Amino acid sequence: MSNIESVIRQINKELVPQFESRLRERLASQDREWLIEQIVRLTLDAHSLREMDRRHLLAVKAARRQERMERVRKLAIDRAAVVSFIATYASHDRDYLIREGFLLASAPEKGTALLTAEFQTPAGCHLLQLAKDFLFALLFGDETTNTHLDRVQRELLTLAVPRDKADALDFMKATTELSAVGTWQDPELVSNDQRADNVLLEVEFGEIEGELVGDAIVRALMLINNLEINEQVLYARMINVEQTTLIV
Repeated sequence: MSNIESVIRQINKELVPQFESRLRERLASQDREWLIEQIVRLTLDAHSLREMDRRHLLAVKAARRQERMERVRKLAIDRAAVVSFIATYASHDRDYLIREGFLLASAPEKGTALLTAEFQTPAGCHLLQLAKDFLFALLFGDETTNTHLDRVQRELLTLAVPRDKADALDFMKATTELSAVGTWQDPELVSNDQRADNVLLEVEFGEIEGELVGDAIVRALMLINNLEINEQVLYARMINVEQTTLIV
């Protein structure tokens, strides 16, 4: 009497010729460079694969950072640009973004899933990129990025972001990341969290007279939250740093 193993062996024996034929047909239509890449991956051990993937990820991040640096240079941010940014985006909450065609009305409720590109219109994608580029310039911009701000004091920005949404801010550099557990009691019962897995991001930046950089950071984070991170409350705090070990 046959058992389950023999039944499986028989089915595999019958399907192998069909599988081989389909596989050859599919591989024959693939790009040559892709085939070489796949063969190399099949011959490497797990450690080598992780190292290769790490190098590839670093190369991708470096390319994206360079693209962002070029966009930031074109923005030519100075004090007047910061003032204009604050005034222009003061009222861009979620309702405004939906009403004006930046975000689809079908987007997940605040406090739930990350907003992916499928919920952003082309105008929304462009605005999100602008908000991230502007935030990058506010935090890290200097003469090399055509950012002209007379920074008179050091400030420390602390952000609390759910770990599964932290990649939305992966463009930030010189950032300290700390693990944190948080609790959020949502009065509307949409996104209650019990010991939620959060990441604290800490960044030092230079402030200008009138604390306009801090105000613009809040505007940029508001846009990023409403267009992508999608938290009901995105916690951010800025405090004056009396002394710092960052030597410039």
